[in-house]
Amino acid sequence: MRIAVSDVLEYLASGMGEADIVRDFPELEIEDVRACLAFAAERERSFSIAPPAA
Repeated sequence: MRIAVSDVLEYLASGMGEADIVRDFPELEIEDVRACLAFAAERERSFSIAPPAA
């Protein structure tokens, strides 16, 4: 089973903790949840430093 990064981020945004997510989705590990956060941070950073449209 695959779980989308966006789903994990939504669970975190709704107040679920890392341990809650791992408990509900035993195929995930805490490191997977943290990897989702790192991915989102990097994606946000890439949008933040994009050159302005001409």
